[in-house]
Amino acid sequence: MSESLALSIVVPIFNERDNLQDLHAELMGVLVDGYDGYEVIYVDDGSTDGSAAILAELVASEPTAIAVFLRRNYGQTAAFAAGFAQARGEIVVTMDGDLQNDPKDIPNLLARLDEGADVVSGWRVDRQDTLIRRLPSMLANRLISAVTGVHLHDYGCSLKAYRLEILKDVRLYGEMHRFLPALCHWQGATIAEVETRHRPRTRGISKYGIGRTLRVIMDLLTVKFLMSFSTRPLHVFGSVGLISLALGMAVNLYLTFQKLVLGMAIGNRPLLLLGVLLLFTGFQFMSMGLLGEMLARIYHESQQKPIYSIRRILSGTPKV
Repeated sequence: MSESLALSIVVPIFNERDNLQDLHAELMGVLVDGYDGYEVIYVDDGSTDGSAAILAELVASEPTAIAVFLRRNYGQTAAFAAGFAQARGEIVVTMDGDLQNDPKDIPNLLARLDEGADVVSGWRVDRQDTLIRRLPSMLANRLISAVTGVHLHDYGCSLKAYRLEILKDVRLYGEMHRFLPALCHWQGATIAEVETRHRPRTRGISKYGIGRTLRVIMDLLTVKFLMSFSTRPLHVFGSVGLISLALGMAVNLYLTFQKLVLGMAIGNRPLLLLGVLLLFTGFQFMSMGLLGEMLARIYHESQQKPIYSIRRILSGTPKV
C-alpha cells in the first residue's frame, strides 16, 4: 500500500450511520467515471451508533474505500490528522460526512488546483443552517481572517482540497483543522476559494454548536502565536521583558535621584514597590523567552507524536 495515487478523499465520521450509504454512493458517482487512482478514507472518530459496522461493510464491498477506526472520540482535528497520515493521493480532499457538502463540487476544487493554487477552500454561499449557527460563524470568519491575514469567507467549510506535499509540513492539534488554510499559507502555500453548494441536514444530529466559539478563539490565539513567533518566542516575551525592565530602571533611577540628591524619603512610597515589581517582571519575561526558544527548538526537532490512537484499519485495493 505504498504506491501513490492521484486523489484521496478524507471524511471524518462520528455517528453518521444514516448518511454513510448515500454519501458513499454520491462519492462513487463523482469519482468512478472521472478519475483514475483514487481512494476514499473514512475515519471513524469513536462512533457509538453503529457507523463502524456500516463502514466495515463498505470497505468489504468497495476496493477503493479505507476505514480508519479510532479508539475513542478525539474530535474532528484528530480525525483529519489520522486521515492525512493514511492518504497517498497527490491531492487530498476533505469533507463532512453529514451530506451537507455536495460531492459534485469536488471537480470545481480540483480545477482551481490545476490553475496553480496549493489549497482550495469551499465557500458555502447559500448556507443551509440556522441563524444561531451562521452568526457566530460569520464573526469567526472575519476574526480569523483579520488575525491570520488569510482572508476567506468560510473557514468552517470542511470541503477543501490540498496538495499532499503541503499537508506533510503541517501539524494538527486542538481544534486547528479549521485554520488549515492559514497554517498552509504559513508554509508558503497559495490559497484560493471556490463557491460550493450547501445542503440542509436531514438525518442525524449536528455536532457543531455555539459552545465551540471559546475553543476557536483560544486556538486562534495559538495559531497567531505559532505563525508569528513559534520559531522566535524571545521576540514576543523578550520585548515585553525589555519594556518592563526599562520602566523599572527609570522608576528606580528617579527614586534614587530623589533619595540621594533631594534627600527625600522613599522607603514607604508605592512607587518603589512598582519599580521593583517592574524589574522582577522584566527578568521573568526574559527568562520565559529564553525557555521558549529552547522548547521551540525541541518541538521543531521532535514533533512526531500523533494526536490519536488507531484501533484498526480496513482497506481494499485502490483503483489504479
